Amino acid sequence: MRRFRHLVIAALAGALLGAALALATDLPQRNAPFAAAPPHHTATGFRNNYLNVDPSGFWRWQWERWTTGVPALPEGGWQFPRDVPDAAFLRANRSETTVTWIGHATLLLQVAGVNILTDPVWSERASPLPFAGPKRWVPPALPLAELPHIDVVLISHNHYDHLDEATVMALAGQAGGPPRFYVPLGVDAWFAARDLPVHATMDWWQRGSDGPLDVHFVPAQHWSARALWDRNQTLWGGFVVEAQDFRFIYTGDTGYSQDFRDIAARFGRFDLAAIPIGSYAPRWFMGPQHVDPEEAVAIHRDLAARHSLGVHWGTFVLTDEPLDEPPVRLRAAAAAAGLPADAFWVFRHGETRRLGSAAPLARAADGR
Repeated sequence: MRRFRHLVIAALAGALLGAALALATDLPQRNAPFAAAPPHHTATGFRNNYLNVDPSGFWRWQWERWTTGVPALPEGGWQFPRDVPDAAFLRANRSETTVTWIGHATLLLQVAGVNILTDPVWSERASPLPFAGPKRWVPPALPLAELPHIDVVLISHNHYDHLDEATVMALAGQAGGPPRFYVPLGVDAWFAARDLPVHATMDWWQRGSDGPLDVHFVPAQHWSARALWDRNQTLWGGFVVEAQDFRFIYTGDTGYSQDFRDIAARFGRFDLAAIPIGSYAPRWFMGPQHVDPEEAVAIHRDLAARHSLGVHWGTFVLTDEPLDEPPVRLRAAAAAAGLPADAFWVFRHGETRRLGSAAPLARAADGR
């Protein structure tokens, strides 16, 4: 009975995750305006630069999940070691560069005195329904009330495990005023429907100035949808954040593609890259849209990152691999690639790394 119940839950969660799946050159100079509609724009929305996601195998995947019982749920669920962040330090910090993994794709990045969240999700489920869909296995590392005042929120795309209505509403109502929301093209309409402010609506390769920071929106290989009728009508991507002595990239959800060599050609090396390492099985279906740990290592190398941090794992059961498998495969992949032991980090939920004492990367004469 327990196995049957798990199969039912997994199938329902998969159906919610994939409902939208079932429906549905030369690059411009950095920061230059587009003379015409760029090639990733279509008559109805957007497409990837190199390979689009084919949803036609969705029901085959769901049948495989149902008949094979994946992912296998261990008795009592998965157990993960956790850290308790120093909330008082994080609230007071205005000088050190730090990064804290809240869970899944949510990071708290503190740089140049600015508090940034990536794809904040504090809800119990990554779903439009409060009673069904992928549930959290590990609670957020900090309650919303214990966060420092959030200055900037970066939304990579509109999937439910990245754009969470309850969390966004709570952040918009924080004491001291709402954050500055940076969102992809089309996602601003979702904010407008809720009377929420958007600081910048961005296309790929566009830049916004935010005090001591530059915020760029960059390509990724993925897709978008929140309903059965809006596939790829809003854009998706990643963010580059540049300070005077620190360059960070959050890739968002992505398959492996030439995009990351394109990004490196524009920006040069990165001090820190946040790269997904989970939600990759089965490869025949997930490959174009979610990298596996081996491909995450390839992205780390393409970006010439000093350090990378694995995200998008250990929180929601979205695909077929065991929830605790990604770090194991990542360590093996990093070793096979000859990376230094400290090159690609895997954090405990709630872990903070203080980066303020690290020397900045040497920059070329053009600042790259």
